[in-house]
Amino acid sequence: MKRFVLAAILLLLVPIQLYAQFFRKVLESGIYFQWGYNRDFYTKSDMHFSNGDKYNFTLYGVRATDKPDYEAFYKNPIDITIPQNSCRLGFYLDSKREHAIEVNFDHAKYVMIDGQRLRMSGIINETPFLFDTVVSRNFIHVEHTNGANFLMLNYFGQTPLIERKRSQLNLTWRVGGGVVVPRSDIILMGKRLDNKYHVAGYIGAGEVGTRYYFFKGLFLEASAKVGYANYLDALAMEGGKISHSFFFTEFIGLLGYELALKRKEAKVETQ
Repeated sequence: MKRFVLAAILLLLVPIQLYAQFFRKVLESGIYFQWGYNRDFYTKSDMHFSNGDKYNFTLYGVRATDKPDYEAFYKNPIDITIPQNSCRLGFYLDSKREHAIEVNFDHAKYVMIDGQRLRMSGIINETPFLFDTVVSRNFIHVEHTNGANFLMLNYFGQTPLIERKRSQLNLTWRVGGGVVVPRSDIILMGKRLDNKYHVAGYIGAGEVGTRYYFFKGLFLEASAKVGYANYLDALAMEGGKISHSFFFTEFIGLLGYELALKRKEAKVETQ
């Protein structure tokens, strides 16, 4: 019994020491924060709708677009969160600040294009069907416009390309994964619901870009992200679910600031 308790304590101490080592590295190396905006492009997706015995059908090859909402800058300039935005909090892992662990949130928006001619098959009210039809907005419309919402944990790296006395240009890259947390606005067979936020699936992506340091920890970054998002159970009305997946390309522009959390100790000169 004593051996079992000792083994359990040792297992608990391992992650604690790893966490302590991580935070010590961060304390020595620093953190950064970024805010910016994005544009998104999506591949076609097959949308599956289900709700018990009421319906179970699929729309094939649905096209969608993003909704940048940049006009909100002059309509409501105080609320900078309305347009498609991206924010990041990074924790450096080395003194050169070339590697980091990063929490990344992209408030992207996904809007099904109305009036598409699509193949539709399945069952509605126990009646099977298979046909092509023009899908009107009043019949079916799906958008994740309070966000398709990509929440990711990334591994970040950067390498200097051009170094000047007061500025620096770096090549950046990221790879990571996480969850999608949409708030979906759905119209289905004449009924509409602007739903609640919901962890609906998963995402994986890679990203490359450039970062330009121009003044005392301030930097600009431009990057391109390519990834795959799978919405396993986005919410519809009355207990219904929608599932679909797609590949996407995202272009992102950000302003960032980095700072040290621990001051360097002053060297004491000896005579």
